[in-house]
Amino acid sequence: MFSSRLPETLEPNDFTRLLQAKKAAGEQIFDLTQSNPTKAMFSFEYFQKNTSFGNCEPYEPSARGMLQAREAICQYYRDNDHGSCDADDLFLTASTSEAYSFLLNLLTDPGDELLVPAPSYPLFDFLASLENVTTAHYGLGLDGDGQWRIDFESLELMVSSLTKAIVVVNPNNPTGSYITSEELRRLNALCQRHKLALIVDEVFLDYKNPARPGKPLSLINNSASLTFTLSGFSKILALPQAKLSWIHVGGPEALKIEAKDRLEFIADTYLSVGGMIQHGAPLMFAGQAAIQQQIMARIEANERFLLTQTTLRTHLREGGWYAIIQLPAPITDEACCLDLLERHSLIVHPGFFYDFAESSCIVISLITQETVFRQGLVLLQSYLESCFRQQSQVPQGWL
Repeated sequence: MFSSRLPETLEPNDFTRLLQAKKAAGEQIFDLTQSNPTKAMFSFEYFQKNTSFGNCEPYEPSARGMLQAREAICQYYRDNDHGSCDADDLFLTASTSEAYSFLLNLLTDPGDELLVPAPSYPLFDFLASLENVTTAHYGLGLDGDGQWRIDFESLELMVSSLTKAIVVVNPNNPTGSYITSEELRRLNALCQRHKLALIVDEVFLDYKNPARPGKPLSLINNSASLTFTLSGFSKILALPQAKLSWIHVGGPEALKIEAKDRLEFIADTYLSVGGMIQHGAPLMFAGQAAIQQQIMARIEANERFLLTQTTLRTHLREGGWYAIIQLPAPITDEACCLDLLERHSLIVHPGFFYDFAESSCIVISLITQETVFRQGLVLLQSYLESCFRQQSQVPQGWL
């Protein structure tokens, strides 16, 4: 009776069942995966004082979104030195997930293929499946400087006659790696050669690690290939409940015009973004500094504790708000996560959740409330040290 695009079973896995049991028993949970900013104890005083969702302006539906909201987005890019764009090239959506849905309807037929990075956020597979599209995963790998970069040999091998677009996450979630100008050059060459589009998710663009050199490269001004750049209030203003995101269309002019005409037809079918949030967008952008300063301070404090007060091994982070913790052999990510939850009521994400090639890392959120973050890391390090003692094998630098 139901669509084959949905999972065969919706039964919870072992981890979820264990977590539900602990919550039902009233146990204290230490959650190092908390990435919902509305639950991370930030102050939203600006938005509470300066926005009103009771303001019901006359509703004048626009497929692309209200002009004043799109112009406010253009101002956001200018104010943050991300480049300049035209409001006519923007389409508003209720979320980046919806934006992906619009683009899959624009670019693909059932059975076509989308190339997505690995490691990365697992949402792409589900979104593609719901549109009857398949995904193939190209690799990201560590270079000689410990930076995560696109494995172009892997990527080029993945391109087939069914491939319609390449997804890039900039910076990647969870590796935190920004795209480089050389990577962009090679991506454009690949897209031109095979007539592919680029879909670029930039929701974490603003959260650059200040300790790392260079300036983040936004792709809104990429004109060498048809490029769809996605972002929204969920991360920029830490307001996922505001439900305002967007697609910026860039690329060669003829392709842009054709893409925008078709995208407008799709957007006009749904008209999904609420009028009140669009009216409030210019005022809400003014709160960006207040919330992002809090988030950046939290990331910096938690990362400093991780790097200076523990011996846990972590990868370099260029941007975003996640940290990757390397596990020593023979501990695997799945066993570690289940064991931590069962013994210490501590939640971390296994690497396989993000399609890491090896089962040797876990992922934690750097916006976790500081007291919880520190208690959680102490428990994590203690757990790993006890594992080493049981094996009579303590790696150098851990104790």
